[in-house]
Amino acid sequence: MGDSFGPVSDGAEGEGSGSGNGAAPGTAASAPRKEPIRVLVVDDHALFRRGLEIVLAQEEDIQVVGEAGDGAEAVDKAADLLPDIVLMDVRMPKRGGIEACTAIKEVAPSAKIIMLTISDEEADLYDAIKAGATGYLLKEISTDEVATAIRAVADGQSQISPSMASKLLTEFKSMIQRTDERRLVPAPRLTDRELEVLKLVATGMNNRDIAKELFISENTVKNHVRNILEKLQLHSRMEAVVYAMREKILEIR
Repeated sequence: MGDSFGPVSDGAEGEGSGSGNGAAPGTAASAPRKEPIRVLVVDDHALFRRGLEIVLAQEEDIQVVGEAGDGAEAVDKAADLLPDIVLMDVRMPKRGGIEACTAIKEVAPSAKIIMLTISDEEADLYDAIKAGATGYLLKEISTDEVATAIRAVADGQSQISPSMASKLLTEFKSMIQRTDERRLVPAPRLTDRELEVLKLVATGMNNRDIAKELFISENTVKNHVRNILEKLQLHSRMEAVVYAMREKILEIR
């Protein structure tokens, strides 16, 4: 436990390792799962895939149900297996992870996608988020953090490596400054309660904490989050954070 998993990503020297997130860390107090989290592993290196399988096989609540060596195969496997989580590299032959991400969301809408990569390029991070990824982790994370990230994403949270999260916030700060007041299409109207929920989602709270904060049930929070994503035509809580920053609903300091 805690040993480095896979190669440290090039160009990431000195940056913090470990799984960070655009939302809150996974909560240990969550209720036991009735069924294991079903994971599809996608990477063009067979040895790396095998390493992930060995690591995750030690977790009672996680089951690797399949693997793929490129994005094209990943889409086919996702359609057949309907996994809960797809753990996928960004750069692969035949079809890259980001392009595959968009296709997987079409054939397996309930699957949540975590990009696990050596790429610390901001462009890859932004494209992954736009394609519907719920997590973006660098391969420098430790073995126990892989399982922790899978559980957190399965619980509806977002996960971003700390060094990438800081780049994300910096870019959105400058993006907000550049856009000024230009808006081609009026933003969809959210109710006051939906705006309250969106602000709390954007600060990183999970559904349980939001429910406590607003004195409402966790199911009500889930309904609000679903309505927010539908109204704004977003795919994930991570995209909701981006939207909140862009629309200045969440103040970035």
